[in-house]
Amino acid sequence: MASVSQWIAGARPRTLPAAVVPVAVGTGVAAGYDGAVWWRALLALFVALALQVGVNYANDYSDGVRGTDDDRVGPMRLVGSGAASPRAVLTAAMACFLAAAVAGLVLVVVTRAWWMLLVGAASIAAAWFYTGGSRPYGYRALGEVSVFVFFGLVAVAGTTFVQLERLPWIAVAAAVPVGLLACAMLVVNNLRDIVTDGPAGKRTMAVVLGDARTRTLYALCLILPLVISLALAPWHPFAALGVLAAPLAIGPVRAVRQGAVGPALIATLQQTGRLQLVFGLLFTVGLAI
Repeated sequence: MASVSQWIAGARPRTLPAAVVPVAVGTGVAAGYDGAVWWRALLALFVALALQVGVNYANDYSDGVRGTDDDRVGPMRLVGSGAASPRAVLTAAMACFLAAAVAGLVLVVVTRAWWMLLVGAASIAAAWFYTGGSRPYGYRALGEVSVFVFFGLVAVAGTTFVQLERLPWIAVAAAVPVGLLACAMLVVNNLRDIVTDGPAGKRTMAVVLGDARTRTLYALCLILPLVISLALAPWHPFAALGVLAAPLAIGPVRAVRQGAVGPALIATLQQTGRLQLVFGLLFTVGLAI
């Protein structure tokens, strides 16, 4: 039976900024319109975190039973390492999805935006079918697209909407850099696993693009958010505060462009998460002012 620390490691806490940042930014947009509702923001954060942990456990389960994780570099996997049974990990994933669904339903009821039920269902389906089912889209180079949509556009815009009960254009614009930074987390993760994913039949975007172009994609996912935050300045001058996070992009971009592989990319993943959090904080403050 897996220990508590192993379950925590299996939840992949370094990926959690991808859930925290879009909710923070969406709340910053709402605050900028004097419409922030903090209990709704906290409930949206719970939904995002539950989905993130759920997709991590679901990925652990699906890759584990397929044998994709039998020989990999990176954080431990519960099923692949044999620390937990596939059934236990699947149960944990389903429990997370259920918790997200219940919390999301509360937000739907209070806003009376019943169409959001479809958004919630699509979010859970995307989380499961990333590596689950007979034709997982994560094995067909669509993982980054899904991350951009659900941890960028949907999460930021949705967080703003449940507080303002309307959707200003800035929420959609602000979602773009957030989605790109979330994609960066997946890109560097898949870059690290490129040597094992290909032979295992897991055709991630990194496998399809190849090593060199994946490194270029990663750099763009870190640089473009800084550019976009500056481009929004004519409408929201303090949105440009996001540019202050630029020094944190230098190290990971340099490491990836200089050919870091294997364990070295674990440090890069940590640096990417740090950049994501700092940029998110600065961007949130800038949008809220």
